[in-house]
Amino acid sequence: MKISFKNVSFSYTDSIDDAIIKDINLQIESGECVVLAGESGSGKTTISKLINGLIPLYQSGTMAGDVLLGDKNTADMTLAEISKYVGSVFQNPRSQFFNVDTDSEIAFGCENLGVEPEEIRRRIDKTVKDFHLESLLGRNIFHLSGGEKQKIACASVNATDPDIFVLDEPSANLDLKTVDDLAEIIKLWKFRGKTVVVVEHRLHYLRDVADRIIYVKEGRIECEWTPAELEAKGPEYAASLGLRSIKLVQLGGAQNVIASEAKQSAAETITFRNLKFSYQKKFPILDIPELSLPKGKITALLGHNGAGKSTLAQLICGLRGSWSQKRAARKLGTYLIMQDVNHQLFTESVLDEVLLGMHPKDETAALEILESLNLKNYAEKHPMALSGGQKQRVAIASGVSSNRNLIVFDEPTSGLDYRQMLAVSATLKALANRGKTLFVITHDPELVLNCCNHVIRMDHGRIVEEYSL
Repeated sequence: MKISFKNVSFSYTDSIDDAIIKDINLQIESGECVVLAGESGSGKTTISKLINGLIPLYQSGTMAGDVLLGDKNTADMTLAEISKYVGSVFQNPRSQFFNVDTDSEIAFGCENLGVEPEEIRRRIDKTVKDFHLESLLGRNIFHLSGGEKQKIACASVNATDPDIFVLDEPSANLDLKTVDDLAEIIKLWKFRGKTVVVVEHRLHYLRDVADRIIYVKEGRIECEWTPAELEAKGPEYAASLGLRSIKLVQLGGAQNVIASEAKQSAAETITFRNLKFSYQKKFPILDIPELSLPKGKITALLGHNGAGKSTLAQLICGLRGSWSQKRAARKLGTYLIMQDVNHQLFTESVLDEVLLGMHPKDETAALEILESLNLKNYAEKHPMALSGGQKQRVAIASGVSSNRNLIVFDEPTSGLDYRQMLAVSATLKALANRGKTLFVITHDPELVLNCCNHVIRMDHGRIVEEYSL
């Protein structure tokens, strides 16, 4: 199905800027895969919400112009009517879940559309096969990793069989192998004639998938390229626009570094012993006899989705485990920046959020932290009114201001553009230079190469490799 934007402008009711989207004219052909790229806050997600009808039917604001799905104007359609044509996967997959178990979630969209039971079963079977989800069936959604939740979100939308797929940062919490699987899924959708719109910072996996990359800056479409055209301009050109590299091998040999066999060594370490945890006897999550983190260094924790990385972070910080483990975490002085930062944003303004854990409170220092993360202009804004990438940086600012000895970051660059990734990298290095010990869970090879000193790799709840960079 074709998508058309005709002189479209939109501003949110509480927007800082005069407008978020400014005079957009865009045609996306049926069966085309288009990537919306650009820096955080440029308006990419707003464009996606204009396609799936969340704007203006759910989020209020001032809109001008027309958005057409085929020959139908979204202004004349209800959200229920638009949902028959458009399937969405949001930046935070939890925000679109309605069930506790994975099987029911995959079926939910079809049930909402009134699909016959036998057809629902057929679609579920095909989706499970196409997405390789056999190991995730019958699972509690709240026991899944961020990447596994993203897979279920994609599968539930796929089962509804829409004409248009809108994906907002679908790779943000996925490991490299799962990102490759996502690329194959998008290829499958294209093969079936579906139109795919992807809002994305990580471009490398779409190099052989996308037809066009559209660069959005300050609410306007600045330029567009084919992937080959952008690659020909080189990684320095992409970086100058705040874009991630379109070719992973241009990152300086990330794959070879990650495959190194060198062992880490450090004179002083923070050591944890007998780290064990399971949600159910059927699914043991962690079994780590000993974990040592070099003090004053940045250690990256790598591993496939579902390897137990986030659970390990929660155990270290005392959010899970025995009372003695929780007491030890408090005594050590730990701080966790979660994968889903919506769980730890509490106050009415960004500045208050940074001041919340700061002792003693120092507004000047808090503003300096915000400025280092390009957030000073948002100091008086409500944290929940920000974009996903901006929320991520607010949570990082709170972690910096806490002044704890061990700070654990769970996917700190999820949803961030290249410049913001570099800003986070610089912040992590500054913290390490002040003697802080940092433990960074990440799927971002660019971040690892920019700031990490050591790497630990997990698989099935165990540490299988560790080395120095």
